[in-house]
Amino acid sequence: MKLNTLPVVTYPDPTLREVCVPCDPSDKSLKKLARQMANTMYANNGCGLAAPQVGVNKRIIVIDCDQDSGTRNPITLLNPEIIETRGPEELDGEGCLSCPGITVEIRRPTYAIVKYTDLNGEDWIIEGDGLLGRCLQHEIDHLNGITLFESCDMNARIKALKDYKAAQQAGAKPGDTSVE
Repeated sequence: MKLNTLPVVTYPDPTLREVCVPCDPSDKSLKKLARQMANTMYANNGCGLAAPQVGVNKRIIVIDCDQDSGTRNPITLLNPEIIETRGPEELDGEGCLSCPGITVEIRRPTYAIVKYTDLNGEDWIIEGDGLLGRCLQHEIDHLNGITLFESCDMNARIKALKDYKAAQQAGAKPGDTSVE
């Protein structure tokens, strides 16, 4: 385990199928958890991470979809809730730190509007399309016990589970989106 990071829980760990409990924004320990989650996300080349992915059953996610700019600016969302999705649904590949070694084609709306509370207890709304919209939906799925395997259609699920088994046997680690 790298300094100030947490171990990533991988499928089929039952923690990933649990619906998470709401966070109390006045809980001071959430700042440390958020920092550790962000460090874990960066250490594994992720753009989002939900608490159940590090074995914590709380409704908290960290996201940073702008890492290509060379700066790190994670956003921590407590108790995030999708209030609206819109736009055409697009089929696109998604990786997941908890399902290393595979990319799964998942159909999602292109745009998401999410309300959340920040670490200071202030309420916000974040809107995103493209990668941010997809990442918000993916991480909130985790808070509701939904993994990549439940997010795709049946044919993609069968292929993804087969590919995942092969990736595990090949030694895939969190952050790997394919195994050569």
